[in-house]
This record gives sequence, C-alpha cells and structure tokens, in this order.
Amino acid sequence: MTRERTQPMRIAVVGPVAQSIPPTRSGSVEAVTALLTDGLVAKGHEVTLFATGSSSTTARLHATFPLGYHKDTSLWPWELCELLNLAAAIERAAAFDVLHYQAEYAPISLAFTRLSPIPVLLTLHHAPTPPEVALWSRYPEAPFVAISAAQEQLLAGLNVVGTIHHAVDTTTFVLRTEPDDYLIFLGRFTEGKGVVQAIEVARRSGLRLMLAAAKNDYYRSVVAPLVDGQRVVYAGEVDLAAKVSLLGGARALLYPVQSSEPFGLVMAEAMACGTPVAALGKGAAVELVDDGVTGGIFDSLDALVDGLPRVLALDRNGVRGRAVERFGPDRMVDAHIEVYSRLVTERHRAERTA
Repeated sequence: MTRERTQPMRIAVVGPVAQSIPPTRSGSVEAVTALLTDGLVAKGHEVTLFATGSSSTTARLHATFPLGYHKDTSLWPWELCELLNLAAAIERAAAFDVLHYQAEYAPISLAFTRLSPIPVLLTLHHAPTPPEVALWSRYPEAPFVAISAAQEQLLAGLNVVGTIHHAVDTTTFVLRTEPDDYLIFLGRFTEGKGVVQAIEVARRSGLRLMLAAAKNDYYRSVVAPLVDGQRVVYAGEVDLAAKVSLLGGARALLYPVQSSEPFGLVMAEAMACGTPVAALGKGAAVELVDDGVTGGIFDSLDALVDGLPRVLALDRNGVRGRAVERFGPDRMVDAHIEVYSRLVTERHRAERTA
C-alpha cells in the first residue's frame, strides 16, 4: 500500500564522517545535515543518522566510527571512511523508506542506485564540473536534490527531483541591531573565495576588515602578508558562538567570490543576524541576496566599492526578517519531506507495476 504524505516515514540520513554533526567549528555540510535531521524528527518521522559517534542528534544515531577522520588521523583514506559509513546504511536499507546521502566530496552513493531496495537521494555540496556530470550520467535515474538553481544548471542531464535552499538555525543566528565598526570575510582561504578582493574592498572603503577561517597554505603565502593586525585583522578559525558574534557585529559581510559557488551558507547566516551582504553576482549569490533588501549584488569590484555605502545603510531588522522567511529550517525540512514522499510513492507504484 502506498504511504500517504501525512504518514511518518522511516528515513536514513547519511552524513559525512570527517567530523561531528553538528560541527564544533566550520562545516556547512554538517551544520545543514544536523538541522535537517533534527527537523525531520520534530515533524514526527523516524530518522536514523549515520555519522560519527561524537555527533549530537535527536534522531537514532548509527556510528561506524567514534570520531571523524579529521580528529582520528589513523582513519585513512577518507574515501574508504565515507564509503563504509554509507555502506552501513545500505546494508540496513530494508528498515527504511528512503535514504538521503549528503555528499561532502564525491557522490559515491550513485554506485548503490540499482542495488538498494529503497530510493537513494543525493545532495551534492559543491559545484560539479562537466566531466564529473558526464561520469555521473551513467546513473541517469539516480535522484539529486540541488541546493540552488545555479547548481541545478550544472547538473543538467541528471535526475534533479527538487531544488531546496539550505537553512540556518535562526534561533542561534540572532538579530543584532547595532553592529560594531568593521566588515567581515568568513570562509575558506582560497583564490575562488575572493579574500584578497575583500581586503581590497575594505582598504578602498577605509573600513576595518576581520578575517575568520582556518589557516592553510594559501593564507600563509598570499593572505598573511596583507594582514596588519589593525586595518586587516585575522580572527582565526571560530566556533559557533564566536561566528555568531563576529557576523552579528559586522556592518556587512563581504562576499566577492571569484568563481561560482553552489550556495554560500555564510551569507544566510549573516543575514539572519541582520548583517547585509555585499557580493559579486556569481553562482548562487544572485539567488540568496535580495538586492536592496538584504544586501547588494554587483557586477564588478569597482561597483561593489561604490555601492557599499548603500548596503551599509540597509535596515538590519528588514535583513533579518527576510532571512528568517527564506532560510528558516521549517521551509527546508518541509521541502525535503515532499521530495521523500514523492520518491517513496513512485517506488511503490513501480513495484506494483512490476
């Protein structure tokens, strides 16, 4: 018998095993997975999270590894760790109605598409290249959830069954109406993230800039020489409480990405604090930032510098209100439940036809 949408489903959520879910520091995939899993439980569904034993969840937790391979460096290669965690869920697939794999790196769940007795849904968290998509098209029936329209375009030719924006915990990222006097860049130190361009914007605007992320080779070789400790300040890799404080205290988040991003969770986190975003119009930024309401979208760095005063003048209450409306957890959870229900119904219909 086909399950009705209102009936509870048995859902397996397979998260990454690089670190705990939710993460203690940076980790957008883990943060979103935690919100989704706990939200599904709150909606009355029977959920099992496949993650590290150090994870915290209201769902049933199945742990293949006590700690993630970022902490336990004896767990290597990482690909095998991710595969074993996924296999643990596939081996128990008969106990679930649907399995949702959160691919931090490669979409290895594709290989189980025709072996699993239940639908295996896949969420990818990076911007795929054409050669990657061509390889994945060997499984054209495998269902994907895109995290933005920008990513959905990159997944052209694959079976995209829904496009669902990420959510942020709007009870944690709270409004701060009176910011301090600085801008912030928060994200990995890579050329594509635009940290050098963020420093240029801050200097040309005469404003102090805070940088927050873990040090890496790119930071040490390219960014560190530009950090003077006064106008450009390195705050280190921050935990959740420090992230909320830094984002809320900023006059604006700078997001001058140089390559297209499939999402950009930090933009939603900043806006939830009432902090507007000044971004270049690449990738998903044009979907996430409401130009003139929650920030500004610009075609060039010169235009961003010129338009920054307009962004700084935006009403922070309005920024927060739109962020809660667009990126609250309930919206994301409900959209996933609709996709799960549709996949389960289609699978039951196919079984009856067979």
